[in-house]
Amino acid sequence: MSQRSSRVRWLLVAWLFVLSAVAFLDRVNLNVAATHLAADYHLSDVQLGALFSVFLLGYALFQTPAGWLADRWGPRRVLSGGVIWWGIFTALTASVPTAARNPLFLLILARFLLGVGEAVTYPSSNQFIARWIPTQERGIANGVIFAGVGVGSAFAPPLVTYVILNYGWRSSFWICAFIGFAAGLIWFFAARDTPERHPLVSSSELEIIRRGLTLESTPAANRAKVPWRVILANRSVLFLTLSYFCYGYVAWIFFAWFFTYLARVRGLNLKSSAFYATLPFLAMAVTCPLGGLLSDWLTQRKGRRWGRCGVAVAGIALAGIFLAFGSSVASARLASVILAGGAGALYLSQSSFWSVSADIGGAFSGSVSGYMNMGAQFGGAVTASLTPAIASRCGWTASFLVAASLAILGALGWLAVDPEQRLATVHPSVSGPITK
Repeated sequence: MSQRSSRVRWLLVAWLFVLSAVAFLDRVNLNVAATHLAADYHLSDVQLGALFSVFLLGYALFQTPAGWLADRWGPRRVLSGGVIWWGIFTALTASVPTAARNPLFLLILARFLLGVGEAVTYPSSNQFIARWIPTQERGIANGVIFAGVGVGSAFAPPLVTYVILNYGWRSSFWICAFIGFAAGLIWFFAARDTPERHPLVSSSELEIIRRGLTLESTPAANRAKVPWRVILANRSVLFLTLSYFCYGYVAWIFFAWFFTYLARVRGLNLKSSAFYATLPFLAMAVTCPLGGLLSDWLTQRKGRRWGRCGVAVAGIALAGIFLAFGSSVASARLASVILAGGAGALYLSQSSFWSVSADIGGAFSGSVSGYMNMGAQFGGAVTASLTPAIASRCGWTASFLVAASLAILGALGWLAVDPEQRLATVHPSVSGPITK
């Protein structure tokens, strides 16, 4: 291996893509099985909505603790444990007896704890990025990982539907849980917390990684407390989080309401709605790595201001334009395509958020990105309830225009982000970090 450069970091990035897809498979399966589950447990739409919301609540509240765990214990163990955890609660969701005294409470508890388990996914991935991926490759690496969001969301409906039709909705949850268990175990045996510890990493690959890292090979987070006072006072972290709140609000319109919008508002039949509802997620899967490539290319030629911030501003602002225009056109199918373009434009900026948070956070990138991602999930939780409320009072076009306005606000937030800023490395003799 010493004579030839290995590519272990990219094999692990590819498996993080798989884990990302599995995470969204396990959260989208309820959307597909909702009518069958509601019929078995005699749940109303309001009670069903509570199951959707409580997942996001658990997911959002545990982003920051998940980031701390990834910093402290490393992405290998934390992510493996998280995948096993959420597989267990995916299976338990389908195992709640219909004759239980209060099945809704048990379902809500299972979904909340599923959200808690899935919270480790992206903070752990970002801690891996900070330890394994040179800064000039972080755009495409994050783009590949988050392409799993689109792939998992797009392929969950046909897969889960097939299983439901042939084996019942409970079997679809058990199969998803098994896929999660297998993916988590493979990650545990294949990954290492640092490239120095991996037996298949060649000396040349290790040199490439070391030259491009923004933190020491031995993670500082294992030797010092997370500098929360510095992180929370950092202007770039604050504006990243605010922008990601806006991002999450827009993204969850597609995850939570796009199918309903096409079927009920635009009048598409079930078959057409199912087809057009997959377009945003396929667009996400394409534009995530594309945005990462563009971000890395511009970063190497024009610097991080253009490569990270510029791509983010353009992508999020373009998403706002697509949302405003797509919600206003008369043709249902044309509207579907344009709005899907908005989802694709939004995900052009995805890698910028995670690349910059890894660069700024360094050894504490799990904590920084977990805090940032908490903003996005709270944005999604607001969307889940506010979007239909606006639609009932002012119409669905108004709901999309609100999302478009937040997209523009999220784009402007990036103008206050300094992509060159770092949290200084913490040494044992230093009581606290100094922001560079």
